[in-house]
Parts: sequence; C-alpha cells; structure tokens
Amino acid sequence: MSHIIAPSILAADFANLQRDIEMINQSEADWFHIDVMDGVFVPNISFGMPVIAAITKHAAKTMDVHLMIVDPDRFIKDFKKAGADILTVHYEACKHLHRTVQAIKQEGMQAGVSLNPHTPVSVLEDIIGDLDLVLLMSVNPGFGGQSFIENTYKKISQLKDLIEKSGSKAIIEIDGGVNDKNASKLLAAGATALVAGSFVFNSENPSKTIQNLKEVQP
Repeated sequence: MSHIIAPSILAADFANLQRDIEMINQSEADWFHIDVMDGVFVPNISFGMPVIAAITKHAAKTMDVHLMIVDPDRFIKDFKKAGADILTVHYEACKHLHRTVQAIKQEGMQAGVSLNPHTPVSVLEDIIGDLDLVLLMSVNPGFGGQSFIENTYKKISQLKDLIEKSGSKAIIEIDGGVNDKNASKLLAAGATALVAGSFVFNSENPSKTIQNLKEVQP
C-alpha cells in the first residue's frame, strides 16, 4: 500500500481557505488533517465544528480530525456531524480511553489515539487491537512549525512491533516537523501516514510539494 499524505489545514491561509481546500482536492494528497486545539490541553486555540463543517462542504477526501482537547467524549457526535471520517483523541486527555474509542466507532468513524512525545508506546498494549490509527506526535502539540524530535524513529519501530505482535490493523501516522529530509526514514521505520503542514503550505508550490512527499520511497 502506498503511504498516505495528509496536509494539515492548520497551516493553510485562512483568508483563502476554499482555495487551499481545492488545491488539496486536486493534489495527490489522500486526507485533510484537521487539528482541533482548546487552549487547555495544549497552549493554543485553533478552530471548532463550524470551520470543520465548512471545510467538509468542499473537501473531496477523507477528513482526518485530530483532537487536542480535554474531555473529548463531550463532542464525539458533534465531530461526526461536522464531517469527521477519522477521529483521533489523545491518550493523555482520556480518563476512560476504551469507552471513548468505542463511542467513536459507534458513530461510524475510524478511531485513532495520539501519543505525546514523552508517552511510551507501551501504554497502548491493552487497546491496540481496537484502534484503526495511532498518531505519534513528533513535536510537542500546540503549535505548527516546530522541529522534529529524533526519538520518533525509535517509537515508530516499537509501535510497529506492538501492532504486528497483537495482530492489530492500526496504521501509524506521524505529525510534526515532517519534510522531504525525514519522510523516507519515517516510512522505513514503519510509518504509513505523514501529516505535513508548514512544509506544504509555506512552499512555493504546495501541490508539487505534496507530490514530492507522495513519491518518497522508504
């Protein structure tokens, strides 16, 4: 299976959002990656359901929604209604993670769990079989444009081992500091989906940058 490229809308031009959505639609990108921040779980605020619903009206590809919020259970139905296809919650933000994952699946969405850089992969041992996706943060969550954390490669390998041993079908997604310099190594370590924000939208030709990332080989 070819790897997945998911441009992060957080880095798009919000004054020209429909233009950037159409660019992604017409590019070789596979998903729209949507970062939702509440200013509590992370030190920043991004956007909520109205903006996601507006993106959904124009997006022709999978809506990959990443919740960086406390108590995500309150909003699972709302994010489904807004258009989420994949809903990822943070391990660190969930008191009853199994219940949260089941609630996401009951709404007909794929369920993902994200781990912050300091959180070991081993915490997922008892739930990996229920997950469709694991998102490893390769920067500390909350802001775009941060530098990639090198320990991520080790975590990908550990996660790949856990997935294979458990028989899970979860895919591995990486978010933070992804670019053309580290994409090949990330894929070689076992990543399946790459989120890229600043690297795509700050480039001279975002569509070409997406194409380049899509053509990277492990």
